[in-house]
Amino acid sequence: MILEEVVLPARDGSPLRADLALPAEGRALVVFAHGSGSSRRSPRNRAVAAALQESGLGTLLLDLLTEREERRDLLTAEHRFDIDLLSERVIAAVDWLADEPATRRAPVGLFGASTGAAAALRAAADRPVRVQSVVSRGGRPDLTGEALARVAAPVLLVVGGEDPEVLRLNREAAERLRVPCHVEVVPGAGHLFEEPGALEHVARAARDWFLRPGDDAFTAGDAER
Repeated sequence: MILEEVVLPARDGSPLRADLALPAEGRALVVFAHGSGSSRRSPRNRAVAAALQESGLGTLLLDLLTEREERRDLLTAEHRFDIDLLSERVIAAVDWLADEPATRRAPVGLFGASTGAAAALRAAADRPVRVQSVVSRGGRPDLTGEALARVAAPVLLVVGGEDPEVLRLNREAAERLRVPCHVEVVPGAGHLFEEPGALEHVARAARDWFLRPGDDAFTAGDAER
């Protein structure tokens, strides 16, 4: 892997910082959309990204907010649920990868956590050709709005078994999706997947989903394993 810090422009011209790990030729590149109050330095997302990198997948860990917006959000929390803004930032990253010579041919997957999952799903709906697969970790797909029905890529929804409200929201979202979808329940895990082995379960499930995006083995429903 070639690791580098990059700065890419958002649609409004704002500079977004990201950590890029270039994939092996022909392998997919996964864009990470962090959850509310987090950043590209999220230890949970970095742990999943490391597992994907070990499998030869590239990763782009992206700050969805500029440094100025992040400072303001810490005081007001005004940006963390602004799905319109967050999804525009994910779309900007997808478009940037399509324009860069080193990544323009790489298939793109999206990995979203919490509110970042809604942003990832909306970006997938707006970039149906470019985005080929989506994974949500403890996500809020209910915040995606009408765009949920327009998602064209297969979707994996990973939820902790001890996170009942989010699990309910994800099951309802799975019924609204019109693409291959799977709800992966991690037994004994809470919203942050802090329990022993929980995050490793997330990483394995995400790796398998991104490496086999067209596999029909995943169908709508729940699984505990």
